[in-house]
Amino acid sequence: MYKTIIRPIFFSFDPEKIHYFTFSLLRFFNKIGFGSIFRGLYKVENSKLERELFGLKFPNPVGLAAGFDKDAKLYKELSNLGFGFIEIGTVTPKPQAGNEKPRLFRLKEDSAIINRMGFNNGGVEEAVERLKANCHPEPFDSAQNGLPRRVLIGGNIGKNKVTPNEEAVNDYVICFEALFDYVDYFVVNVSSPNTPNLRALQEKKPLTNLLQTLQDKNNSKKKRKPILLKIAPDLTDEQLLDIIEIVSTTKIDGVIATNTTISREGISSDNKKEMGGLSGKPLNKRATEVIRFLSEESNKAFPIIGVGGIHSAEDALEKLNAGASLVQLYTGFIYEGPSLVKRINKAILKRPTTKGRKT
Repeated sequence: MYKTIIRPIFFSFDPEKIHYFTFSLLRFFNKIGFGSIFRGLYKVENSKLERELFGLKFPNPVGLAAGFDKDAKLYKELSNLGFGFIEIGTVTPKPQAGNEKPRLFRLKEDSAIINRMGFNNGGVEEAVERLKANCHPEPFDSAQNGLPRRVLIGGNIGKNKVTPNEEAVNDYVICFEALFDYVDYFVVNVSSPNTPNLRALQEKKPLTNLLQTLQDKNNSKKKRKPILLKIAPDLTDEQLLDIIEIVSTTKIDGVIATNTTISREGISSDNKKEMGGLSGKPLNKRATEVIRFLSEESNKAFPIIGVGGIHSAEDALEKLNAGASLVQLYTGFIYEGPSLVKRINKAILKRPTTKGRKT
């Protein structure tokens, strides 16, 4: 029904406007008691889907990638659609409007999206206020129409556009400290192509300094939180080897591979000339290649969350077989709808190695 009725209607409107309309729609449905219906439709509950990574227990290995719920406005409602975890952000220390509109483009012929949002968000303190509602230990709250009170949350952090790279570490530290008590893991985003010079922070020296600074802050806490690095798909093999070395040196907990790409190879849609990061089906092969390279060259030294071009259960299994421990959706979720989450989890249960495992 989503692909034949709902998606054609949604796709006839401006993508950014329909994004926020969908937020309002999901919030409304949950308010009138549809939360339990959505869970019944999309959630697959089975202990064989559970994954233990960096000290966290994920109810299933399919998450929602950062960028969809930037300001932590809808994480509870979205978790009703079957996701095992939700990543909010990217958040920055100060609120910022992001880049000028239009800044979000569909490439229907390629099942892809180009965005140049530019870390538009209300700032980290605003996100913290919303995340406080997620800290109740009880799993569900009947007073909120069955909305889950405790959702596994990742906090994706970045720097403000006006912050020069020489001072970028301070922005990441501010976000880290503010979010520390309210997220389950952190993701350091230095790979978005939509903030000027941000990707320069992926170079070996500045990246090592950034991650080590955060790790030192982390290790000073009573109980540390996992820190992951999100990388671009456009890195060379040499740069990926540097990433492996940096992960080993700083002892962060894992890598998310990959962010959007600046490549337009094989794209046929008219919007291919738009500036920004490309996501969706065209990214699938490269993202899987990066996952496999990191896994093999590091001898599986750290967990990898695979994201990029997952539009089917088969795509997700490819990422897992290449070395990913978990997967995330974004563009595939928009094109395929929430049933994709269910299809992936069911396919994982059919794999020969479906027993819950620790990594």
